[in-house]
Amino acid sequence: MPVICTRSGTLFLLAALTIPVASSVAAQEQQGTPDPTIVVTSERIPDLTKLPAGPEIKGIIAARNGEKMKVRAADGTSTVIAIAEGTRIRAGGGLFGGSRSNLTASALLNGLPVTVKTVQATDGLIALEVTFRNNDLKTANMIRNGTDQRFDEQTAATEALRGRLGDIDKYNIKSTTNVYFDTGKAVLSAKAKADLCTTAAEAEGVDNALMLVVGYTDSTGTDEVNQLLSEKRAGSVINYLQQACHWKPYRMLTPTGMAAADPLASNDTPEGKAQNRRVSVNILVSKGLDGL
Repeated sequence: MPVICTRSGTLFLLAALTIPVASSVAAQEQQGTPDPTIVVTSERIPDLTKLPAGPEIKGIIAARNGEKMKVRAADGTSTVIAIAEGTRIRAGGGLFGGSRSNLTASALLNGLPVTVKTVQATDGLIALEVTFRNNDLKTANMIRNGTDQRFDEQTAATEALRGRLGDIDKYNIKSTTNVYFDTGKAVLSAKAKADLCTTAAEAEGVDNALMLVVGYTDSTGTDEVNQLLSEKRAGSVINYLQQACHWKPYRMLTPTGMAAADPLASNDTPEGKAQNRRVSVNILVSKGLDGL
């Protein structure tokens, strides 16, 4: 067995996801695809009940490779843990985590938040028990089945599903589509609806694509009114993309309202204000996934 490995890293926010997720959804490697940082050996794993207790590890499964999994904690550190025949794998549901069901190692999907009770072997940690929530397992399955991608890491898509965007610098913007609104309104025009579905169709052709929707206003009105209006416009776009254009919710990052910030044009003219009354639909791909 290999020596346990830990390393620092930055946890993408899926934010959500997705889980975003995703996340989500919000970067992963699907089960069965080798991760070079996990070394797999064929040594026999001893009786777990005879081994001393190890630490409890909480985090998201970032990679799987045979009988090993890499769990990434909230602080960004990663731990490689072995999965043995005696490892108990349990999904919980119901009040106070009751109604637990026993599962096989195939349920340990990338992007799944887990709590792992470990034992300490000579060369590293072995999972004594892995537990997680039924809803989180459903989320991980949605990401795997919905995207049908072999991710290098799955954290970004999972956090995306949870509806959280962390640092925009961790994403490549593949394209941006703007749709426009009348003064004080959040109603989509016929052209806006057509443009949104065209954008969704194009995004389907982009591997590992996520959407970030940001609403804006012109300078008319107070900051409070404009903030609410920008959020309402973003919500209208989100709803139409999901309901009419069939863009999957777990591939959508949290919509954001920016009020009158970041204008495209001057607010000193009616023409400039018309350009600023918009919602921007950004197609993003995590830099860790771009090109996979």
